[in-house]
Amino acid sequence: MPSDFHPAGQEEQSGKPMLLSHIKSTDRTERVHPVRRILSRISPLFALTVLLPTALAVVYFGFLASDVYVSESKYIVRTQGKQAPSGLASLLVGGDVAGLSGSAISAVAEYAASRDAMTALNDRGQLNQMYNRPEVTWFDRLQLFGATKREDLYSFFSKHVSLNQDNQTSITTLVVKAYRPEDARWINERLLTLGEGLVNRLNDRSRIDLVRYAQQEVKDAKEQVRVTALALAQYRNEHAVIDPEKQAGVSLQMISKLQDDLIATRTQVMQIRAFAPNNPQLPVLQARIASLTKEMKIETGKLTGTSGSLAAKTADYTRLALDSEYAEKLLANALVSLQSANNDARRQQVYVERIVQPNLPDKAHEPRRLRGILSVLVLGLVAWGVLKMLFSAMLEHNA
Repeated sequence: MPSDFHPAGQEEQSGKPMLLSHIKSTDRTERVHPVRRILSRISPLFALTVLLPTALAVVYFGFLASDVYVSESKYIVRTQGKQAPSGLASLLVGGDVAGLSGSAISAVAEYAASRDAMTALNDRGQLNQMYNRPEVTWFDRLQLFGATKREDLYSFFSKHVSLNQDNQTSITTLVVKAYRPEDARWINERLLTLGEGLVNRLNDRSRIDLVRYAQQEVKDAKEQVRVTALALAQYRNEHAVIDPEKQAGVSLQMISKLQDDLIATRTQVMQIRAFAPNNPQLPVLQARIASLTKEMKIETGKLTGTSGSLAAKTADYTRLALDSEYAEKLLANALVSLQSANNDARRQQVYVERIVQPNLPDKAHEPRRLRGILSVLVLGLVAWGVLKMLFSAMLEHNA
């Protein structure tokens, strides 16, 4: 009998335990290794770019991120319409007081996000206290690594305050973030108050400048009136003339009267000679004619013909008189400008008008936890896909 021959019963008995053990070992393998099989299929690149950042995002947004409350307010910087100042004030100040209508809106917005505003808010350490509340997690606190410098506080403050300006409506929205609702509203309210104070200071400065320029204009006009009046009086004293034009009018009237008398006397002489040539009145009348002629020459000489005549004096006198009249008109305009400046100084030219008061939020607006986790997941998938294609292209190129 061959050595490899076995009875049928013995073959069945020896094969049955082997089959059962094989089935049991296979079933145990299928129950233990599915997780390992899945993990073995995850590449290190996928785990590094997708799984790890998503897990960290779940931990941060789910357990570590602090609630952030947002307070909003809206305001507009209005300019009161008024008549533009005239004279020197209009040149130095401009049609709108100190140009406030064009720059006040930007000035308030820039100031609200400036270091000066931060310093005013933190005059007693309020910001340091608000940004380090007990409920704020270690990752979101201001003093992350111990003592905080002023620039660190300003960088943190800038991230929690923003201003959005609508160029069409000129309405500015002030958004403040904090870790407590009352803190967000307090910072928003204080920033609006500080902005109003800035506008008030600009108003005061513009009013002072406007009145000062108007007063200087009046002072200069008065000095010019004094100088021109003194020059005119000195000219009258030196040339013994009050008003050459008026005096010339008097002289012309006298010359006209002398001329009438001369014509009448000559007519009388001609009549006497015609009817009574030997009349004793002829010598008297002829002497009168000579006297009238001489007087007419004297009066005519006063008007023209000599350096001291009224015609020679009229040019200089007219120039001085025009200078004096112009100075008086400047003084009158300066007084009007000063009165207008005083009227403008009594009212506010630019002011901040609140449209929406700072609200007290009753719900945390940030962080958006689910949105943050999904964003990290999507970005991780995008990064994984890009890197996988890049590495595949490099491997194909090297092969």
